[in-house]
Amino acid sequence: MLVISELKPGKNIVLNGAPYTALYCEHSKMGRAGSVLRTKLKNLITGAVLEKTFQGAETVPEADIVKTKAQFIYKEGKDYHFMDSENYNQFSLFEKYLGNSIHYLKEGTEISILNFNGNPINIDIPVKVQLKVTQAPPSIKGNTAATGKKLVTLETGLKISVPLFIKTGDKIIINTEKGEYVSRA
Repeated sequence: MLVISELKPGKNIVLNGAPYTALYCEHSKMGRAGSVLRTKLKNLITGAVLEKTFQGAETVPEADIVKTKAQFIYKEGKDYHFMDSENYNQFSLFEKYLGNSIHYLKEGTEISILNFNGNPINIDIPVKVQLKVTQAPPSIKGNTAATGKKLVTLETGLKISVPLFIKTGDKIIINTEKGEYVSRA
């Protein structure tokens, strides 16, 4: 059990039987009143964000989240299929629970699986991934060194803003946290 003073961003807790991770925590004390902790919690299964205020003497159970390595195999309808790298078990997760992570998944992508009570609940993708540009408007001669941007389509269907010198067929590195172009691969 965690007392509220131990709850910090990144800590995993169980609330109403579901695993949450703390995104934001602010301790405050007003006059003679007891201290409170205002938090923003993200449900690790559904991705929903919840604002909750804890009172001074409250405790919350810590969630036992275990990360294991897995590989993305394929997409079928709205299901994304993965294979555990240790025991080769295959499982699927529903698209709506994966959030924006689906834009960075291609066959063979190595990821981390978040397991709660022995069941896979969500994925943790690498901060940087390499994707191929499938569609890009042509560059105009003389503009290749400019700081302008253009919109291209990647192999996963994601549209992203890149420098003008990027062309169809190029492999680029994308920051998955910000959804931005980093460099050529």
